[in-house]
Amino acid sequence: MSAYAHIQTPLLDIAYLEWNPSGSRSAVLVHGWPDSPESWNTVAERLAADGYRVLCPALRGFGPTRFRDAATPRSGELAALGRDLLDFIDALGLQRPLLAGHDWGARATANACGLRPGVAAQLALLSVGYGTNDPNQVLSLTQARNYWYHWFMATPRGADAVHGNRREFTRTMWDTWSPGAWYAPEDFDEAARAFDNPDWADVVLHSYRHRWGYAEGDPAYLADTAVLTPAPVLTVPTLVLHGGADACNQPATSEGKDAFFTGGYERRVLDGVGHFPQREAPQAVADAILAFCAKAGA
Repeated sequence: MSAYAHIQTPLLDIAYLEWNPSGSRSAVLVHGWPDSPESWNTVAERLAADGYRVLCPALRGFGPTRFRDAATPRSGELAALGRDLLDFIDALGLQRPLLAGHDWGARATANACGLRPGVAAQLALLSVGYGTNDPNQVLSLTQARNYWYHWFMATPRGADAVHGNRREFTRTMWDTWSPGAWYAPEDFDEAARAFDNPDWADVVLHSYRHRWGYAEGDPAYLADTAVLTPAPVLTVPTLVLHGGADACNQPATSEGKDAFFTGGYERRVLDGVGHFPQREAPQAVADAILAFCAKAGA
């Protein structure tokens, strides 16, 4: 793995990690919340060994990624994440990469495919049920309980925690979303450095508040939001991987989604794995992605 490289898009200076720059195929792996591009390290090494050029960008508000203009709204809305990913792909001239995303990254990759059909050769979504961006979605009481942090961040006290106590706040997610003592302290410290970005708190708060209709969106994404609401059917071959012990997004949230995917669809539940499959079971994740891509004609 090299140090972070940078590429400019219309709005951002996007920092990214890269493996195997001369690979014959490309894969873009997008991290979630609260996490960082390094979450993909082991999976990226495996894909690179299989011949992929692998790129792991830092989302807006994370790590060394920066907004180019101080006047740009620090929006965290999900349509913006999808558009950022398309801008990243365009800036690097990538041709139909494999897109894989975890949590926020899963929403970004799916939205990119919704905004531009044909942009990806394959899509892998981790720990997220597709079509759950709608603020009017039906939620079980158990899932509403799991989303306590969403509701907390809609309050002034939650905003104070995100701005002033971000490491303790995010460590709570790591400690409760997966079973057992699954991570080493240095792994969390590595991820948490990405939260030192000066725009992290504003992007995070806006993302969760906008998702439930508690904050206005950036008018620049009105057209994209219209395309993505309701969730469009995707034509890209898609693999869904969900931890069977995920205590953030219940595995049931990704069930029964087959009708959204017309280009080939597979869903696998990883027994005993929590919300961070690429960290908790990286070899199983890499095996599943490579096998799916081979089947789908990578």
